[in-house]
Amino acid sequence: MHRSDFQYDLPPELIAQQPLARRSDSRLLQVSRGNATLSDRVFRDLPELLEPGDLLVFNDTRVLPARLFARKPSGGRVEILLERLLDEQRCIAQLRVSKPPRAGGSLLLEDGTELAVDGREDAFFRLRSPAAPLAEIVEKLGHMPLPPYIDREDTAEDSERYQTVLAQRPGAVAAPTAGLHFDTDLLERLERRGIRRCSVTLHVGAGTFQPVRAERIEDHRMHAEYLEVPESVCEAVAGTKAGGGRVIAVGTTSVRSLETAARDGGLRPYAGDSRLFIYPGFDFRVIDGMITNFHLPESTLLMLVSAFAGLDTIRFAYAHAIDEQYRFFSYGDAMLLT
Repeated sequence: MHRSDFQYDLPPELIAQQPLARRSDSRLLQVSRGNATLSDRVFRDLPELLEPGDLLVFNDTRVLPARLFARKPSGGRVEILLERLLDEQRCIAQLRVSKPPRAGGSLLLEDGTELAVDGREDAFFRLRSPAAPLAEIVEKLGHMPLPPYIDREDTAEDSERYQTVLAQRPGAVAAPTAGLHFDTDLLERLERRGIRRCSVTLHVGAGTFQPVRAERIEDHRMHAEYLEVPESVCEAVAGTKAGGGRVIAVGTTSVRSLETAARDGGLRPYAGDSRLFIYPGFDFRVIDGMITNFHLPESTLLMLVSAFAGLDTIRFAYAHAIDEQYRFFSYGDAMLLT
């Protein structure tokens, strides 16, 4: 398949720049992949669209305030976007800078803290904090790493709203956005209806926003992201399927986590990096449905949802969403694919 198969035209005004006042007020487009039927709903309707015995699988990663500002010793400005913390002192990061620093150089953060530049890995730089642990530096000086299509600076509200209410494990530099629509009231209503939940962890990297440059999508190499699927999730999935329930992944990150852990056959506990690239033709082994936001043209995320629902169905759904003025991308509306 070709990258251009996943192109569509989106009016810029449909890119959501702010979260709604209440998470569950987002719109929800219900899509049946079997007959490509569509239904316009509101996200708080979700409990009535699922059945008792269904299982929702969330991603419990927590977004780091991973955007830092620094200067080179010469005075040049540098914007740092952490990709991953490697240990207490080391990380890899993207740098926005007019002239890239050399290995052995240094960067000075806003409070004078020094970061050493140890070298490069493709588009990323290896940085090291000789003094304070990086996690402490990030919490003190970092800004929320809003996606590049949100054309504004981050605010105090983003510190709370660009996290899911189930976020527990720090490590992501982008939110698992399908989870942003859930609030505590909605979670309680789902529980009362007999819909269970469990959580995997996938620390979303900045590579999620990297474009697919290969024209043949089969030639694209996915960025690596760290994930964990615990034994408790494997047991919950097995129990759900044995009882006739459905496994509904909340977001593409939960999909990639579950399907990575099932690549060798049955679903098993997994901890480690994944470069799993899901595109049309992929054989899904775990999920029966997913909740997902609307994704960028020609993105790996759009390819993933097209693999599950079918490319024609996704084209039909996206055209409807644009006609009906749905809000797109991270702070936008959602789809339920079953």
